[in-house]
Amino acid sequence: MDTEWLPFLLQTTDALFPTGAYAHSLGLEQIARMGIVRDEASLLEFLRRQAIPALRNLELPYLRFAYESQEDCETLDEEIDAWKLCRELREASLQLGARRLKALQAIYPGAFGRHHLTVYGRQMALGGVPLGTALTAYLYQTLAGACGAALKLIRIGQEGCQRVLRECLREAPAAVRASLLVTRGEAGWFNPLAEIASMQHERAGERLFIS
Repeated sequence: MDTEWLPFLLQTTDALFPTGAYAHSLGLEQIARMGIVRDEASLLEFLRRQAIPALRNLELPYLRFAYESQEDCETLDEEIDAWKLCRELREASLQLGARRLKALQAIYPGAFGRHHLTVYGRQMALGGVPLGTALTAYLYQTLAGACGAALKLIRIGQEGCQRVLRECLREAPAAVRASLLVTRGEAGWFNPLAEIASMQHERAGERLFIS
């Protein structure tokens, strides 16, 4: 089995890779402040009902479109722009994309894109990472990032976060398979809870996270 791509995958998905993702909760801070996520059980419920469907129907399909693209991702970036209705989430995606692109170009010239999804997708394609593996890695990073943010926002220990993450990852194979069936015309997911929370977070008097 050819695994020459594995070191590249490990390096570029590790927490040490300088994307600045640790500084973002992507709406979770305000959702916790609203009392929707307050403990281990409600965090698991939120990720299952809100995060995983968004990954399955929007994020993973657009990552796949970028992975398979042989040309510039400008049109994909414009579509992602349109789906990121809240300015804070849109700017977070662009900021993460810019930081990932800068770090990639230092070690692997040739990556391109603006939004985090397009940069990530092209990165995986250029690095020879199999598509299914790339999708699973992104899903894991997204869920792990939410759990990492939860440690600072609610009363939950590291073991609690690991239990939540394990339960969510049981659904990962099915979510990845379903995302492969989503066509360009069908891709999309509207999550008013995340959008409203992010709009409120942008104007909050105090914040732990950028988004």
